Amino acid sequence: MIGLLLFGLFFALVFLRVPIAISLGVSSIAVLVTSGGIFGLEMVTDIMYTSIAKFTLLAIPFFILAGVIMEHVGISKRLIDFAQTLVGHRKSGIVFVTVIVALFFAAISGSGPATVAAIGGILIPAMVKNGYKKETAGALVASSGAIGIVIPPSIAFIVFAVVAGDQISITISRLFIAGVIPGILMGLAFVVTAMMIRSRQMKKGEFIVPEDVEIQKASGKERWRAFLGALPGLMIPVIILGGIYGGFFTPTEAAVVAVVYGLLVGMIMNRKNTFSKIYTIFVEAAIQTAVVMIIVSAASVFAYIITTEQIARDISEGIMGFTTNPIIILLLLNVLLLIAGAFIDAISALYIFVPILLPIIVFLEVDPTVFGVFVVVNLAIGLFTPPVGLNLYVAAGISKSNIVDMSRGVVPFVVAAVIVLLMITYIPAISTFLPDLLNVE
Repeated sequence: MIGLLLFGLFFALVFLRVPIAISLGVSSIAVLVTSGGIFGLEMVTDIMYTSIAKFTLLAIPFFILAGVIMEHVGISKRLIDFAQTLVGHRKSGIVFVTVIVALFFAAISGSGPATVAAIGGILIPAMVKNGYKKETAGALVASSGAIGIVIPPSIAFIVFAVVAGDQISITISRLFIAGVIPGILMGLAFVVTAMMIRSRQMKKGEFIVPEDVEIQKASGKERWRAFLGALPGLMIPVIILGGIYGGFFTPTEAAVVAVVYGLLVGMIMNRKNTFSKIYTIFVEAAIQTAVVMIIVSAASVFAYIITTEQIARDISEGIMGFTTNPIIILLLLNVLLLIAGAFIDAISALYIFVPILLPIIVFLEVDPTVFGVFVVVNLAIGLFTPPVGLNLYVAAGISKSNIVDMSRGVVPFVVAAVIVLLMITYIPAISTFLPDLLNVE
């Protein structure tokens, strides 16, 4: 009964378009009030504070701040220019540029919507100028931006490690490195999909590239100059991941290093402009952090009720009672997470579903690393899946497209991402190869 009230009220509020954090909080408090004294409302503030007063979660505001700094100091523009000199002269060069820059900016921000916002303003108009429909251009940027929560550093992996850490042994460092190959596979899938769309539209006569956008192959000197300009951005993943896996600092400390590095880069590249924007940078980062932390604290109360009321156990037993075939169970879990990701943000979904799914994963003896990766990839797909995919709305706003047309345009990219997801689910080595190779525990 408690589970029905908890989930029923939560999804009713979500469908009424009540903000996720409020939906989680209201449904949790309603259960506490009607639970006959099992819980006390005074526990709400304790749980909310305890859930965010963790050293590991300090990485979130610092990675957010680092991403905002890099966006404002012009790193994204320099990365685009460098990628353009490498592959921009090719027929589908702008597609490669979009995905390559998304991969690199993902390694800076750790956030899907932040990646779309940072690169979309430049790349969506560029793709339209190169003959792509604005819906296709927006869809590619929205889907590529979702790689932001798969490629390290990933806020989603940090939250997953915190939520799952009480029941399984998993580290943020291992999850970070495990996300590299899946993220690259997603990027390749999006490139192939965009090229197929281009080929099909050319056959129909719908793809016409104006003559004035012919791009000459960049000279070695131009590439070198662009490389030097982009070098500060290219060094960020090296510094963060190299420092973590070299044992110089923890993921949380790496986030602080990223902020300091970003400020130094900003002062070197454009000192006056960086100082003039410092207030805006901190306010923007504070707002983004506040949104995340409010969701985390509200979701923690929700997750606490799921665990203490044995709701997670009951749901897990129900799923395993339906079938014990691991192939079918993993398929069902993917379907569940894909549907959830289409309506709920990644952080809320992690707090709601990880406690429910962990007993099943333990029963199936699935590697925790594989579980973490396929959960996050599922939720990444949710970022650009209608009707609530946040990346879609960001890209639609940038491209000035109708959200319905954008939703149609993103369908091929969703299909491509699901194919990669199934590979990740049923081929564990995709997630575990690199961590095992580097001996990352």
